[in-house]
This record gives sequence, C-alpha cells and structure tokens, in this order.
Amino acid sequence: MERQIVISTTFDLNYQSRSPKARRPAPGGLLYRAPLYVLAIVSLSLASFADGCATQQATVAQIQPSPAQAAPLPFKGRLSEGDAEEIPPSVAISLSKTSPIAFSYREELTHDERHTPLLLSALDPATYFGATLGEYGVTAFATLSISDGDKVIGYYTAKVRVFQTYNLDSEPTHASLENQARAAVREKIDAQLANDSNRLASAVAGSKRSAGDTAGK
Repeated sequence: MERQIVISTTFDLNYQSRSPKARRPAPGGLLYRAPLYVLAIVSLSLASFADGCATQQATVAQIQPSPAQAAPLPFKGRLSEGDAEEIPPSVAISLSKTSPIAFSYREELTHDERHTPLLLSALDPATYFGATLGEYGVTAFATLSISDGDKVIGYYTAKVRVFQTYNLDSEPTHASLENQARAAVREKIDAQLANDSNRLASAVAGSKRSAGDTAGK
C-alpha cells in the first residue's frame, strides 16, 4: 500500500519587517497560530508515517500458557488463612477440615500503567491506524506456608507480571488482567509444590511418626 504525503509550508520573508499590527495572525490562519515547533513535530510525524505505514504496530497481549492439570498433594491440609475459592488448584483439591497440617495462602496485586504523551499521540497519524498508545500491567505476588503445628514444613513465594498494550480502538480491562495474573502466580506455586512433593511427603510422615512416638510414651 502506497501513500504519498505532500507537505507544503509557506514562509513570509518580510514577516519581521512588518509593523506589530500587520504581524497579527490572520483570522483562521493555522500556519501563524501554530508554533513553529508544533509544525516541525507534525512534519516529522508525517514523514515517519509515510516511511513506515507498511509496518503498522498492532496491539499485542502477553499470552499466558494454559495451566497444567493440577495434581493433589501427598497429604491433606486445612486452610488456616486465605479464601478457598482463590488458592492454587493443587491446594484446593487437598483440603480437609480435620487435618493437623495447615495451609496459609496470601495474594497481593499491584497495578501499573504506561502511556504515550497525549500531545505526541495526537500529532502522530499512526495513532489513528492502530499504533500502540501504552500498556496496562498487573503484578501478582503470592506466598504459601505449610505448617504442622508450630513447625513450618514448606514455604513458597511467586511473583508474576502480566500486561497488555492498547490502542485507540481497544483497551484491556483491569479485571481481565487481574484474573490472568492470579492464574499465573497460582500456577507457579503449584509448580513449586510439585517439585517439592517428595520432601513434603517425608516431612509429614516424619511428623506423624514423632506424634505417634510421643503418644506411646
């Protein structure tokens, strides 16, 4: 696709020699009302757009991988802190209200934004053809503690940032980004639990033996 843009600028060489009254801007005269630096920005923006119109920038979203099927932990535990509807899947399917093992789960979300300055985006013709104007991001930080009585047998942390750019035609919602961030950080906690499952199983078995030996004395 070819576009030809012609920029025509007229300068009055006698402008400085006119009287103050004669130098007043003509009504509706855009050339004299606009500062020269604005005309320069417009000229540069149009030139850049003419050179790069074939490679327009599209809105790009960070794609999150599909979460793997959660596997239950090698033991049951009760939720001492957290919302049962908002915990890692492997913990959710390993809950038991009567278990001596306790899960404590916390999640924190923070938001950040980046925007192209309004003046620059308004003067850039690419803005009206889908150019990226900025991005919205959400960072999720999660901690999971597993304890048996007063003894902590597992502690895990994870941090994930998800983001999505936006343009003049489309913009992400904070809710959708929050959901992505929560799912991603819980998946990271689940991955850590899967890697540590053998050690956790041994730790829980050791606690049960210790409790049995103490009861038998």
